[in-house]
Amino acid sequence: MQQNIQIDPQRLWDAIMETAEFGKTVKGGVKRLTLTDLDKQVRDWFRQQCEAVGCIVTVDEIGNMFARRPGRDDSLPPICIGSHLDTQPTGGKFDGILGVLSGLELLRTLHDTGYETNAPIEVINWTNEEGSRFAPAMLASGVFAGVFTKDYAYSREDRDGLRFGDELDRIGYRGPVPVGQRQLGAHFELHIEQGPILENEDKVIGVVTGVQGMRWYEVTVTGRESHAGSTPMRLRRDALRGAARMIEAVIAVGDATADAVATVGLVEVRPNSRNVIPGEVFFTIDYRHPDDAKIGVMETAARAAIERIAAELKLEVKLDAIWDSPAVKFDPACIDAVEAAAQANGFSHRRIVSGPGHDSAYIARVAPTAMIFVPCREGISHNEEESIEFDHAAAGANVLLRAVLDYDRSLEQPGKAA
Repeated sequence: MQQNIQIDPQRLWDAIMETAEFGKTVKGGVKRLTLTDLDKQVRDWFRQQCEAVGCIVTVDEIGNMFARRPGRDDSLPPICIGSHLDTQPTGGKFDGILGVLSGLELLRTLHDTGYETNAPIEVINWTNEEGSRFAPAMLASGVFAGVFTKDYAYSREDRDGLRFGDELDRIGYRGPVPVGQRQLGAHFELHIEQGPILENEDKVIGVVTGVQGMRWYEVTVTGRESHAGSTPMRLRRDALRGAARMIEAVIAVGDATADAVATVGLVEVRPNSRNVIPGEVFFTIDYRHPDDAKIGVMETAARAAIERIAAELKLEVKLDAIWDSPAVKFDPACIDAVEAAAQANGFSHRRIVSGPGHDSAYIARVAPTAMIFVPCREGISHNEEESIEFDHAAAGANVLLRAVLDYDRSLEQPGKAA
């Protein structure tokens, strides 16, 4: 029976389009930031859909949601499918939610067919994966895995000074379940690639073997506000001029490091008035590389350049490293399950390392983990134009289904994937 089970591709696609209405933008994307009213709405919808197929939904202290379908042996740790429902400010319809809704479709398929797994199956919505409202990214999966403390997460503030813990309470999703105390038997995550490799190589499935390392920094440059019309150039302490040179130096470090990427994605200028010389600039740095040591070299080079520029222009500068996510290698048995599922379904595939970070990078610390990628058009993501093919969504969900069921069936064989 397992060989013949397939998800309902139209039902999956309809669910993606339905949830895209929660935060729909004029350009056809989605703005659904963590712990906003829109996040609450899609969470409530997800809970209702899971309960409709007989699942019990629980929420932990950090807002992570767990939809559980019992197995033959409920004493076994669950095989989990996890991703996220939050988006970027100008996000697309598929980033994150494809993984959650493919998990929901898996639950619906098992319910429709009456298929009984050995272990329980859980679909998880991890809170604040994006990190766009509350930095750092992957915050709640990080708490679950012991990377961050619960109190640290509660204390995080958005750019308006609103605290994560307070917003969690406001939308009613600070749950009673202690965070991080549940055991996971395995964790699979389906996601769009967010890059161009699969599309360029005409591959349907990416078998993800790990995630590259990444570090985030926050930089505050302080000068002196003064009148734009009466302050000579030689007497200015222009924070924006310094920040511009620093940003160019930060990007140059990325250019000079093979296989690295460097991004400055957020800049704030104060007082932000057209006839006032900027007195303060805040900006962020995102460095990524498959080798953690290389990121350390990049940080050293960037810090030296930033401090040199500050001294030259008589500015003060503060550089804080706020997030360090080391490179991750996924579990060989889970990787093999994904690869075998792609082969069994007849889909072209290749092994690939993820450039973006995902909740699976932290969950890999506490459970056997692997990911599945499907192509996105032109590699575009974190963008309202993000798009995938109907058939690729179905392919990814069917590989997820087969990988989960194969992994579950292996539990019948002593000593394997236990």
